[in-house]
Amino acid sequence: MGKTEKAEPKQHVSFYEDSNAHLKDELRKLDLLMARRVTAFRLSLEAMPKTASSHPMYISHDEADWLLTGNDAADAHSAEWEKIDRELEALQNEIHVRVAESMNRGIFLALPRLAHLFGLSSFELQAIVVCLGPELERKYDKLYAYLQDDVTRKKPSIDLVLDLLCTTETAKWQSRAFFSDSAPLFRTKILQKADDPQSPSGSSGLAQFLKLDPRIVGYLLGDNSIDERLADAVTFAHPFSSMDSVFVDGGIKTRLLDFVPAHFSEDNANRDKLILHFHGPYGVGKQELARAICGQLGCPLLRIDVESLLACEATGEELLSLAFREGLLLQAALYLRNVDVLAKEDDKTKVFMKRLVRLIGEYGWLTFLAGEKPWAHKGLFRDALFHSVEFPIPDVPVRSAAWQKGLAVFGEERGNLWAAQLADQFQLTPGQIKDAIGYAVRQRVVNKACGDVSLSDLYRACRSQSNQKLEEMAQKGKAGYRWDDLVLPEDKLVQLKEICNQLKHRYRVFGEWGFGEKISQGKGLSVLFSGPPGTGKTMAAQVIAHDLQLDLYKIDLSGVVSKYIGETEKNLAKVFQEAQTSNAILFFDEADALFGKRTEVSDAHDRYANIETSYLLQKMEEYEGMVILATNLRTNMDEAFTRRIRFIVEFPFPDEASRSKIWKTHFPGAAPLSDEIDFRFLSRQFQISGGSIKNIVLNAAFLAAENGGVIGMDHVLHGARREFEKIGKLWTEHHLYRPTGGKER
Repeated sequence: MGKTEKAEPKQHVSFYEDSNAHLKDELRKLDLLMARRVTAFRLSLEAMPKTASSHPMYISHDEADWLLTGNDAADAHSAEWEKIDRELEALQNEIHVRVAESMNRGIFLALPRLAHLFGLSSFELQAIVVCLGPELERKYDKLYAYLQDDVTRKKPSIDLVLDLLCTTETAKWQSRAFFSDSAPLFRTKILQKADDPQSPSGSSGLAQFLKLDPRIVGYLLGDNSIDERLADAVTFAHPFSSMDSVFVDGGIKTRLLDFVPAHFSEDNANRDKLILHFHGPYGVGKQELARAICGQLGCPLLRIDVESLLACEATGEELLSLAFREGLLLQAALYLRNVDVLAKEDDKTKVFMKRLVRLIGEYGWLTFLAGEKPWAHKGLFRDALFHSVEFPIPDVPVRSAAWQKGLAVFGEERGNLWAAQLADQFQLTPGQIKDAIGYAVRQRVVNKACGDVSLSDLYRACRSQSNQKLEEMAQKGKAGYRWDDLVLPEDKLVQLKEICNQLKHRYRVFGEWGFGEKISQGKGLSVLFSGPPGTGKTMAAQVIAHDLQLDLYKIDLSGVVSKYIGETEKNLAKVFQEAQTSNAILFFDEADALFGKRTEVSDAHDRYANIETSYLLQKMEEYEGMVILATNLRTNMDEAFTRRIRFIVEFPFPDEASRSKIWKTHFPGAAPLSDEIDFRFLSRQFQISGGSIKNIVLNAAFLAAENGGVIGMDHVLHGARREFEKIGKLWTEHHLYRPTGGKER
């Protein structure tokens, strides 16, 4: 017969491979604790009077005597009891050694990690295991009901936990503190209390049931999905592993990417909690930089919408607590957006702010507060390092890089060419640039257009992304005119094109060539159009807007100028503030009403009128966009103001040759025009402005539509007579048309 091989003894493992292996041992320990309690419970039952019952209809004399003389069998050290104690001690020592070795090896164990995060004692940790048991194995439902002598009490009560974990009455009394509402287990919502519906009202707090929070159950079992109660207000953001999607001012990016990792490094002895307040317009890169910082730290980022939490009538503060707890569980940085709503002074917001400060102090380690406005609560976070960072709209190189990345799908060569033009033309944030590209693509799909996105599509998309609030204070004009529609002397046309070129090449001069460092104010483009009514000032503004592909907003002076002291300045401030992000041209018609000459001060009204003019001068110098002012009388304008204007364009009254061209350009190509129209006669006979010519042509068209369908000389002359009557000019016989045979078409 062959020799039988001897089986090798099972090798003892000195560490846990994962959390599940550790939890199995914790449940083994729970079973021993319950076995010990069962022994005590049975000894107690043996000593109990036969008449005693879990639900007595009356209390007998024997039961009263038994209750008074002592019913605790905890001191009855039977042989079985001592054996269980020895097994418990051995198992506890083994668990302790294996947990320590696992942590040395960097193995994640959920239960010890939970204790570390929330500063829980071994007693509190074991109480969690007691409540976890029924979530893992149904046998604990029956065992808990058995030990509580009631088939309906399947959940562990405070009294049962104390019985399982404490061996003496004194220990039970002392451990009651772990179950107060301010204790860590309940302050952090790890455990929840619930009254026993079967118990009479007013029963002892020991009878309260304990339940483990569902999110904590998931955490202990390896589920790292965000608490479902936070679904509407909290989202998970993966950190960036590279800087390709971070389009932020280079100085800000470099400074923070160096500072934050250094602050949390092991070399820094003073690693305080860090709060970074990022403020700036939408899409400026606040969240992207936060994700990049988290990428360097190797941690996730949780985004919390403060506005959504505040909108919750009753649960906002509770959800905020759960969000911070979630951040601690996941070891994630927290990104609180829309924090500008916390500037309100109502009671609800104040209470919310107090909870926020406490939670940051208790759970936060890296917290981002993001909004558009500067932080209003100075000195609020005394136990943390608070640092506020303003994010301006990036300059042209950063914007160009954002455009290049977004336009790469349309081809590198075309994308780079368009990126340079769009970045120079529109002061958009990287977020707006991304939205603009998406808008252009969607519009072509909606309009069923063929081919790729064009440059004109992108210009239109850029205008859609610009701030539209200016429409509340101004009228958005249609830039429908082209250079061919504008009839002016050649030198005036050249001057207007020079104005356009200054805006097109603004960055090259101020940025690349360094002129911006020499000029602190006055980088904007201010233009004054001066000339008689109807000479083309408004049309010229529309031509410039079309050439630059920018919106034109005509400021309604009736909504700006106010008779009340200080109101005009407030309205002007609002106009220029909204214009900063509008990427539009501001057009002030009849500007002498607002920008008139300052006068000698004879009363309070003169003084405040001068203040308004001075304030407007200041805002004009601070504004970096384009402003066009139009006036019929340049002499009415304040001289100090006109000195600060970059361009002044005089619009002359049209001469005969110009009037002839104006007459022709005002008739569209599709208009049914009679051969008898004599443009030479019209331009020579009617010494009127282009505005009047436009009115005459339009009136003639409607007359022809009514009685013939073809625009003839009679219609034009009738329209001219009506225009003369309107403007107060005398209509005489020499204005009547007499054919000479020398008509000019």
